[in-house]
Amino acid sequence: MADVICLGPAVQGSIIASVQRYDPAAIIIIDGAFQAEPAVRHKEILWAVSQAIPVIGAGSMGALRAAELYPYMHGVGLIYRWYRRFAFLPDDAVAVLYGPKVVNFSPLTHALVDLRMTVRAAWRRNLISADLSGKLENAARNLNFRERTLSRMVREATPEAGDHDIEVCRQILAGAFVQQKKRDALSALQLIRENALVPAELTNFKMTIAFLQDLEDAGLAI
Repeated sequence: MADVICLGPAVQGSIIASVQRYDPAAIIIIDGAFQAEPAVRHKEILWAVSQAIPVIGAGSMGALRAAELYPYMHGVGLIYRWYRRFAFLPDDAVAVLYGPKVVNFSPLTHALVDLRMTVRAAWRRNLISADLSGKLENAARNLNFRERTLSRMVREATPEAGDHDIEVCRQILAGAFVQQKKRDALSALQLIRENALVPAELTNFKMTIAFLQDLEDAGLAI
């Protein structure tokens, strides 16, 4: 089993700070913040790669950055492949509202990608009709990521339903729930465990004024 240090969602400066503090053999980016704090920068990921550190992306912000920085990052999982194939997919498809550090950044909503996978899994198992499946997907897509829960999705998809029917549908979906983000994150950890990574070659990394400003804003220096 690989020794892994788990940190909070990546933000501007997280990668450089982690390299300086831990001298890691590899870095996995899974989740990242993007509103309360500046998002993790592409340039700092490339800087880590230029230091011969493999950087893996999966699940959420990591999958998005890996698709954007191919071939320098190692993308893992279905969500990464989804972003690689469809370049203009919305970023909020993997976004969730989550709690503070004191509760280990626990998610308070569900990602659109997990809801879509769940609805399709329930339909394939004949737990819901094709018509309801389509309504649920549309409802999930139209909700803001801060409001995407099973109950809210069902309520928006079936406005004529009563509370009992909404709860029954929610329980059906909960029983078929697909945690695709979690699956992809575990796949990234498995890659580390197998020690199967070769660092990408990036020998022409160049410092820029914007990158230096990002470092200053994050209270870092290299």
